[in-house]
Amino acid sequence: MTGARTVENHVDVPSPPAAVWDRVVDPEGINHEMRPWMTMTMPRAARGLTVETVPLGRPLGRAWLRLLGVVPFDYDDLTIVEIDPGRRFLERSTMLSMSRWEHERTLTPVPGGTRVHDRVVLEPRLPVPGLSAVLARVVDLFFKHRQRRLRAHFSRD
Repeated sequence: MTGARTVENHVDVPSPPAAVWDRVVDPEGINHEMRPWMTMTMPRAARGLTVETVPLGRPLGRAWLRLLGVVPFDYDDLTIVEIDPGRRFLERSTMLSMSRWEHERTLTPVPGGTRVHDRVVLEPRLPVPGLSAVLARVVDLFFKHRQRRLRAHFSRD
């Protein structure tokens, strides 16, 4: 597993876990978090489903990542392997650019709302020295952006 990196971030969101959960498993909520930098399509076999309702442990197909919501630049061969409804999901996938992509999101009640914790393990396909460190930094910044957008969504309610 050389080249694998782990990135972890958390944010406190001023809303109860059930409301946050409904948002973070819905494709519309996921894309809102990612904008304006990118969006992600749901695989054809999973259209109309959410992270909570997809079949577990089976690759769902390619979820295309689109730069600025327009230009396809990578895909996630999306597989949700574990789910604890209302509290946690775990995705273990591969991507065009990654031989390993693991995203775990956990929601925990805290005074005044919900703590959202993201843990991402990534391993690039290309064995370029230093690439995993650079990608880990980009993923870290991107997930901080996602969490700011999520908090902002619930802060205006």
